[in-house]
Amino acid sequence: MFELTPRKGPRPETTDCAPHEQVSQNPDASTYQKLKERAFDFPFVERRPSIISVPGAEALWLQHDHAHGCQESFMLGNEFAHVHPRYDGSMHMMLPIECTLELFAKGWGEPHPMTATGMIPATAVMVFAPRDEPEIETALKILATSYDFARGKLVNPASIRL
Repeated sequence: MFELTPRKGPRPETTDCAPHEQVSQNPDASTYQKLKERAFDFPFVERRPSIISVPGAEALWLQHDHAHGCQESFMLGNEFAHVHPRYDGSMHMMLPIECTLELFAKGWGEPHPMTATGMIPATAVMVFAPRDEPEIETALKILATSYDFARGKLVNPASIRL
């Protein structure tokens, strides 16, 4: 079950267009480094430059033999998530619809603005940058859910499989 504790404090400011970035409540260098040290530790994940985000963003790219998720679990190619550069510190990732609802309700993220246009699936979300070590744990829990989605371990009820 994907359950989150409520995020404390006000929502950070973000841009409402592409590039979708977090512009307040950005992490300090130490918190950002700790997040990045662990974000790429999932089995079968390659750390690559993002093919869809801003320069400096690093993608979590699932190796082909392990990418069994639906189309809505990937951004482009086998990229299912990416970490933005430190000036931002947030992440974009794909999550099943039920998980996006929990993420939004508990204040940990928001929809990518391009979802409103229908250009990308509603499974695309921004997860706000962690501000301290407990928030790193929550961000990694959310990222692990995206990883499971991309591996085909979680089902998105809106997806159609042929």
